Amino acid sequence: MNKELVIQSIDSGIEIALLEDKKLVELHFDNSGGSFNVGDMYLGKVRKIMPGLNAVFVDIGHDKDAFLHYTDLSPYFKSLLKFTEMAIHDKSGGSFDFSKFQLEPEIVKTGKVADIMQGKPNVLVQILKEPISSKGPRVSCEISLPGRFIVVTPFNNFVNVSRKIHSTEERKRLQKIIESIKPNNFGVIVRTAAEGQSTAELHKDLLSIIESWKSIQFNLKAAKPPFKILSEQNKTTSLLRDLLNKDFNKIVANDKAIVNDAIEYIANVAPGRESIVSFYQNGANIFDHFGISKQVKSSFGKTVMLDSGGYLIIEHTEALHVIDVNSGHKFSNENQEETAIKTNTEAAKEIARQLRLRDIGGIVVVDFIDMRNPEYRRDIVRIVEELMSEDRAKHSVLPLSKFGLLQITRQRLRPEIKISTGETCPSCEGTGKVRSTQLLLDDIEKHIKYLLANLNVKLELHVHPIVKSHLIFKKGLFGNSIFAKWKKQYGPFEIVEDAGFEFIKYRFFDKNTAEEIKF
Repeated sequence: MNKELVIQSIDSGIEIALLEDKKLVELHFDNSGGSFNVGDMYLGKVRKIMPGLNAVFVDIGHDKDAFLHYTDLSPYFKSLLKFTEMAIHDKSGGSFDFSKFQLEPEIVKTGKVADIMQGKPNVLVQILKEPISSKGPRVSCEISLPGRFIVVTPFNNFVNVSRKIHSTEERKRLQKIIESIKPNNFGVIVRTAAEGQSTAELHKDLLSIIESWKSIQFNLKAAKPPFKILSEQNKTTSLLRDLLNKDFNKIVANDKAIVNDAIEYIANVAPGRESIVSFYQNGANIFDHFGISKQVKSSFGKTVMLDSGGYLIIEHTEALHVIDVNSGHKFSNENQEETAIKTNTEAAKEIARQLRLRDIGGIVVVDFIDMRNPEYRRDIVRIVEELMSEDRAKHSVLPLSKFGLLQITRQRLRPEIKISTGETCPSCEGTGKVRSTQLLLDDIEKHIKYLLANLNVKLELHVHPIVKSHLIFKKGLFGNSIFAKWKKQYGPFEIVEDAGFEFIKYRFFDKNTAEEIKF
């Protein structure tokens, strides 16, 4: 599978498109003026304790206070509070040695937030979900610092290896390497991308993350909430961090600064692969050049067409998304089951893509075409699971229900991407109504009468082809066309059709000078 990243710099920020085998699968927007992004770290102040919700609201500088549930406090919450206060009031002239930090006892999983929060303390939190609709951000005290090969979680000493690394020998090798190089008080989760990596590469990744933790300690010194302690990497480098592998063969951007940043990042994490980055300077819109604009128009909206002629209907409600699979044509009883499995398989591929592309989260219910064969029903579930294995968001796929419905839950971290694929009608300007054709003809007639009477011009009337046909072929009471009638009354002129005109648009030109006559 070939992966490409196409980056378009526009006035409002950056648009990033991820292509897999030339097909658009993810679309990201990086607003340079935005804030409260997933992964950002803030020093916040507890504002409200809500025993009924077993949660607190934290002021991190957003219009709406951030939501912090007890389950997101982290077992090491007491250690985090202690560390935060030590870092804020540190007077040692530099960051204290975190490896010698004395950890506090863990809190119980089933505790009450009111018992843990003594007063309304300052807390170090990390954004879990961006603000969505009228809700503020959701935050966590379970701090995680992602790298390319590992994720570091302070305040513990556990080492866990991704379950997607199936080789027992490789899992043991990675576990042994990390345990030998990691400092005290840092837990490490080994990512799937670490499979086959050398000790030197893993150590380099670890040291980079440790430097980020030192920056957090330094930024906390004398900080007062609400205050941003650490920003997540920009969208481009964070995508490269999570996606860069041997399948990645092109990164192209229309902004020289972005190109330089990408080259610098790749030079650090994957020396020798800088050549995959290129600067686009063709002149045409970069998204148009790579066919992304067309894919966006065809992939968003209520109806999504399939290559076979089938289609999906995607509906959004407050609680869930509903996707209906339709064959798009009638099929006979002889091949009904075969057609159903083919259409459903194609639909499954598009559904997995749509979930990533639109960043749909929450509950998704899919109504596939009915299949009687139990094996086919199991195959569809397996196909959806395999296709969604590329999805970086946490998700779960349930078996088909007895009604043939497939239920999917998908982690929602940011607002769903919604792009309007319709365009405002140039004739009615979105109102759904245009001027009466009779009034249009009255206006044209008045202008012709005035121009032929007052100007010495060889008059040309430019109109939509349908209007021209109406003027030339529509017969009046005495058998004459409107065109013939006007020529007889006001003088000679010509009618020229222009297919690019809106229906009610018309213009007058002087044929002698080819200049438009303005009113």
